[in-house]
Amino acid sequence: MSPMLQHLPIFPVAIPLMAAGLMLMLREHRRRYKLIISVISLVLQFASALTLLMIADGTLSNTPAGGVSVYLLGDWPAPFGIVLAIDRLSALMLLLTNILAWACWVYATARWDKVGVHFHSLFQLLLMGLNGAFMTGDLFNLFVFFEVLLAASYGLMLHGSGQARVRAGLHYIAVNLVASFLLLIAIALIYGTTGTLNMADLAVRAGDLANSDRLIFEAAIAVLGIAFLIKAAAWPLNYWLPSAYGTACAPVAAMFAIMTKVGIYSLLRIGSLLLPTGAPAAFGGAWMFPAGIATLAFGAVGMLAAQQPERLAGYSIIVSSGTLLAALGMPGVILTGPALYYMISSVLALAAFFLVLELISRAKPFGADLLAVSQEIFDLDDPHSDDDSDDVVGIAIPGVMVFLGMSFIACALLIIGLPPLSGFVAKLSLLTAALKASGNTPEPLNAWILTAAVLLAGIAGLIAMVRTGIRLFWAVTDITIPRLKLIEAIPIGSIILLCALMSWYAGPISTYLEETADQLDEPNTYINAVLQRHSLRDVSGGSQ
Repeated sequence: MSPMLQHLPIFPVAIPLMAAGLMLMLREHRRRYKLIISVISLVLQFASALTLLMIADGTLSNTPAGGVSVYLLGDWPAPFGIVLAIDRLSALMLLLTNILAWACWVYATARWDKVGVHFHSLFQLLLMGLNGAFMTGDLFNLFVFFEVLLAASYGLMLHGSGQARVRAGLHYIAVNLVASFLLLIAIALIYGTTGTLNMADLAVRAGDLANSDRLIFEAAIAVLGIAFLIKAAAWPLNYWLPSAYGTACAPVAAMFAIMTKVGIYSLLRIGSLLLPTGAPAAFGGAWMFPAGIATLAFGAVGMLAAQQPERLAGYSIIVSSGTLLAALGMPGVILTGPALYYMISSVLALAAFFLVLELISRAKPFGADLLAVSQEIFDLDDPHSDDDSDDVVGIAIPGVMVFLGMSFIACALLIIGLPPLSGFVAKLSLLTAALKASGNTPEPLNAWILTAAVLLAGIAGLIAMVRTGIRLFWAVTDITIPRLKLIEAIPIGSIILLCALMSWYAGPISTYLEETADQLDEPNTYINAVLQRHSLRDVSGGSQ
């Protein structure tokens, strides 16, 4: 591999870090320079993610064995040094993050980046944390990247100020601090029993633990699993999500659509490495499947109960997390590929949904998303809001209500899982795989429970979306044509078009995801790539 490609894995972490540092040195009125730095950073990050995906897929020549790229920070070999490892799953998550980042950032430049300070630098730090969490091969550095992205998300959550954001943000911060504390405790216990935090080395040592150490290790893994379930917004510790995501400004809430998937990614990554040792029951169906079904049920009920569209979007994220947890909690990898397809589709759909709802909110009067009886009882005729999200933006574009209406319908179809977009393909492939698994698993009832839960959640989503659509577009008599900018419409249209392309190219994408599932089912490929990666000093010394 060329020297440039050898150092490519560090780019998704180093580029946003340097960009954030440069922008912090600029005053807020230097917005043009911040935009230039952000564009350069996003272009380089996207190019790096796409190249890493091609390397993992074997498209580029001279790819590493098994398609796993390993980067040794400081040139220290594993398990002594910090390791970044990129396989198919990591590369996929990197590309998804950067696609989402482009859409949210472009939308934010219309106005949201100007309603508070340090938006662009916090956005870059959030990307740094997300990219690093998907690439790290070390548990402690997973914790570090978690904290980086969470610290940035705290600032972005409060961006634009407002009492509602502060109240919801405090709940968000408190829950994530508890999850981080549990994660740190689990990491300390794991290091005390195994002497390593490198994921690949941990997979090797976990199976050789003595009885006393094994009990401590299993307890630590259980705590680790709870921390990841909290970060994945699993029930019952996900009460904070609808309010937090619903009150955040639109581009931030859209970017947060991938935040819960970091916890799910961590469960999948560590579980795939440790399950062959027989130790970590916390990462199997014994925990993930029931947690997923409970989360799915809670989210479906929340969608039916939600009156505000933003809270409906928040509960939709919970439904997405529950579906993924339940599917990945099934034994084997038959559901892993369809679950990953569903994850990509749901992340993009929910991000577009948050953006669409913010544009629609400019057209409705106060209380349009409330029941009429509620407005009468609480005397909500003369509202006063501290949120400036309804300020006049852009121009009145002809046919804007048609665009918003069609975008809302497209997002609803994607979230519910109806044809012809990728949401239908995702749920169809997921349910088909579940029915196939019902005859090949030791607990066939779980497959039928998952099928029933997904279908019932879809019906609940259909009812909630139709009701919300009627309130937003038909039940309002004094609707005004909202003003918007073209750069606000382009990200929404691009995401919906991408979901349509996912449906059109469902075959090749599903093939890639099935190969990703097979790679996860063979953890020795990842383990050997990390532990057998020689430092550059050794390579150069051997060639002389």
